[in-house]
Amino acid sequence: MTSDLRLTVLGSATPYPSVDNPCSGYLVSNGDTRVWVDAGTGTLAELQRHVRLDELDAIWISHLHADHSADLLTAYYGALFADMRLAAPIPLYGPQGIADRLAHFLTNTSSRSPIESAFDVHELHDGHQVRVGALTLTSRAVAHGIPAFALRIEAADRSLVYSGDTAPCAALTSLAEGCDLLLCEADSAQPPTEGEQVHHTPEDAGDTADAARAGRLIVTHVGRSLTPQQAVTRASTRFDGPVDYAAPGATFSIG
Repeated sequence: MTSDLRLTVLGSATPYPSVDNPCSGYLVSNGDTRVWVDAGTGTLAELQRHVRLDELDAIWISHLHADHSADLLTAYYGALFADMRLAAPIPLYGPQGIADRLAHFLTNTSSRSPIESAFDVHELHDGHQVRVGALTLTSRAVAHGIPAFALRIEAADRSLVYSGDTAPCAALTSLAEGCDLLLCEADSAQPPTEGEQVHHTPEDAGDTADAARAGRLIVTHVGRSLTPQQAVTRASTRFDGPVDYAAPGATFSIG
């Protein structure tokens, strides 16, 4: 069976949205299955160009920095108090403590906001795997200085891997082994001169794609000291396959 796996870029800016690019967020679809991957600032608006909240099969969050998760707050209001009625809470996969983090922000009285009425929360762990419609989602813990995960999405004969935010690490390379497309962050212009590295440079992204034998590399979450073309050019010095930029609104067919 051949899949129709697609990646749509809702936004890829960091660490705050630009006038024409929301923060990190992606829609991954295959047939009637649709997953919102990361919910950075501004991505909920772009998501609605393609699918309503109540039509999603799941939401997956890599880590709890605001540029990857902040729109969960307004999604909560949309799911419970606006123009839709959920048949059931939306499955939400994210790092440990995600429900309490949302509730802490949203609760304004002595009664805890009913987060679980909007989201069916499942906490990720290293090696977590779940079937969502036509898709298999596998998560691996990666190196970002806080609990953070990368994601492999498989549909029949196609595969997509998303790095989330991470320094180069063996877990990401292993997860991405042989994937058709690697969506990898390239936040850092240069490796850190001291302290712990928590992001990829464009060269790192190329190295990870090469080591994993990925079919294609898409650089995303490009730091503001770089232009997208600079990031693509630099990644291409380390990876011989096709390299593109995760431009907002772009859709990539996988495979």
